[in-house]
Amino acid sequence: MRFAIVVSEWNTEVTEALYNGAKETLMKFGVKEDDVVRRNVPGSFELTLGAQLMAERKEFDGIICIGVVIQGETKHFDFICDAVSQGITNLNIKYNLPVIFGVLTPNTMQQALDRAGGVHGNKGDEAAITAIKMAVLKKELEA
Repeated sequence: MRFAIVVSEWNTEVTEALYNGAKETLMKFGVKEDDVVRRNVPGSFELTLGAQLMAERKEFDGIICIGVVIQGETKHFDFICDAVSQGITNLNIKYNLPVIFGVLTPNTMQQALDRAGGVHGNKGDEAAITAIKMAVLKKELEA
């Protein structure tokens, strides 16, 4: 199987840890390193277009979107989280392809770090497992 991982460059300490968790998990389950393609986008809002551009290539069994949006004092958090979750949902349907929401939405940076290899594990790992399971389900149902 081949997977694309689209990674937000915002909050790189967190997104790099999530990316590493996702990539390591894909490889642990037999995906070859050359079959994991990474592309960066500036922020979480851009994950949807980045994932769409990858989906249009029709080369991947799944796409994992990695990002983090930390709650602030303005409504920016709400708008970004809503746009990204809706955008990723729409891509799943439009391309009939697993596009996985690997975006953390914590209240604090510490909560993000706790979920990027800290006390709550690595949500990048969970996103990769979800991508594999959904790609297998799609292949089984198409067979």
